Amino acid sequence: MVQKASAKLTDMMNQAIAAELQAIIQYQWHHVMVKGLHSSAVAEEFEKVSIDEMKHAEKIAERLFYFDVAPTIKPTPIAVGGDTTQMLKADVKAEEEAITLYKAIIKQAASEGDETTRRLFEEILSEEESHHDTFTTLLGQ
Repeated sequence: MVQKASAKLTDMMNQAIAAELQAIIQYQWHHVMVKGLHSSAVAEEFEKVSIDEMKHAEKIAERLFYFDVAPTIKPTPIAVGGDTTQMLKADVKAEEEAITLYKAIIKQAASEGDETTRRLFEEILSEEESHHDTFTTLLGQ
């Protein structure tokens, strides 16, 4: 028997995809647009994290598809531009929002007995916390 997820959980998972799509685009454009001292090192981090976010979106979409739910194609609002500090602050904010959402998804999945979704989001959460650490370190925080 195929497990069914609640509409609440699949809606939350689609919010996660929207956040991942935002991060993919936002970090990729920051990779392209960053200028100034140390910009090549920062650009490399933006690109690396953008690719990680693509992998997250794919895994979440595959899980939604398992539940016979179409993944969203609409990102949450994208913040691009400004100087390196502004870019990093926008990216820290995106990571913090993802971390909060993913903790809620983990709780919801656990409450439904959905161990696979819970484990998937625990894995992704760990990577998001690493991204947050990277961006805050680059900001000197």
